[in-house]
Amino acid sequence: MRQGLLVPPGQAALLCIDLQEEHRLDKRYLVAGFDRIISNVRQLQQIARVSGVTVLHAAYIVDSDGQEMRRFHPVMPDGSSAFSDRRNPLSAICNEVAPVGEELVFVKSEASALRKGKLADDLKRRGIEWLFICGVWTEACIDATVKDAVDLGFHVVLIKDACGSGNETMHQTGILNLANRLYGGAVTTTEGACRMIAGETVESWMVEGSVPLRYTYENAASIYDAL
Repeated sequence: MRQGLLVPPGQAALLCIDLQEEHRLDKRYLVAGFDRIISNVRQLQQIARVSGVTVLHAAYIVDSDGQEMRRFHPVMPDGSSAFSDRRNPLSAICNEVAPVGEELVFVKSEASALRKGKLADDLKRRGIEWLFICGVWTEACIDATVKDAVDLGFHVVLIKDACGSGNETMHQTGILNLANRLYGGAVTTTEGACRMIAGETVESWMVEGSVPLRYTYENAASIYDAL
């Protein structure tokens, strides 16, 4: 269902996940519409900074020299990680959406930005109760982070057109799967999130009941558009 949502700016943070160069330059890991996603995230960051909303960054980095990689992690012939290797310059966060000033970057070597490390504790110390979440890939790192955020008691505003995956079908079904179980949170667009970050009440899609979005191959795109 759609209803008005007001997020207290002092209790909110914008979390930008894995917006790294490999997703637009490495043909193995290209994200569909990545330049559009980067543009949308840039808008979100700009309005967050002006509005006093904390901007945080997460980056997937695998240190194949200094850590024990997860079991079955894909590697190259030289033993380096097949993606997001610390030594690969394409693991850098894209310049357009890179941290500004003292904005924090949380480095992770698994899907969720909240499962390990100090990010959740840091957010709670700051009094953060709401997370605006954007980034890639929708069905992987976004999915894992959103689910962990909900489990940890954070309200999540999932910004559907500021997330992406390998193609639109993967992205749209990933958003729909999350929307079905986004308890305590909402789904919105970049435009809606910008208005919300600025302190406006915005009509947003919020889950009601259990698994209301019973999509099919044929109607998934139209249901996604209606969120």
